[in-house]
Amino acid sequence: MKKTVLILSAVTLATGLFTTSSHAVEGLSANAAVTNNYIWRGVTQTDDQAAVSGGIDFNSKSGFYAGAWASNVKYGTANSELDLYLGYGFEAGELTFDVGFLNYGYPAGDDLDFSEVYASVNWEFLTVGYNVLADSDAGGDFGDDDYIFVDMAFEVSEGLELGFHYGSSSFDAGGDYSDYGVSLSKNGFTFAITDTDNSGDDMKVAISYAVDFDL
Repeated sequence: MKKTVLILSAVTLATGLFTTSSHAVEGLSANAAVTNNYIWRGVTQTDDQAAVSGGIDFNSKSGFYAGAWASNVKYGTANSELDLYLGYGFEAGELTFDVGFLNYGYPAGDDLDFSEVYASVNWEFLTVGYNVLADSDAGGDFGDDDYIFVDMAFEVSEGLELGFHYGSSSFDAGGDYSDYGVSLSKNGFTFAITDTDNSGDDMKVAISYAVDFDL
């Protein structure tokens, strides 16, 4: 992956864009979001400018799911992002597991497309996940780059959720970094503060609004 300077909602503290469970309602759903800054793993994807995103998902009662998600970006030669994914979610006792494959596409970009295999486990307020590079147009091989994250989410009052995030990016070519953040969410609105340990990065503040609905 060459996104050393680098996807849901438009603002993501967590890295898992997609979650499901063995009890998901079968059918199609859609989502849309707007944000003042599209941030991915602690780094802006829109040069600190606004983004509008949307997606469509299919969930089966068995736990399998697939979908697509798109947003405007301002990254290299790309001005749009189109992600395609499929996965499987299931429950075992108090744990919820999610595994899948995600392709990040940049239709107008030069050698920017890449894909990841991901897995996560959730227990009550805690989610731990791992993403590993599967393939890259820029020449990366399976396992060259990876990302580990830990998310915590607490309902501090009715409908108000407080979230904490820590993630660590590792690249075969160097440039490893960590990202971290805190967020408050209610009724589709999210206020998030994120930062990284890169010396050249500034703290980011992002405000977003997201909706989802059945089709």
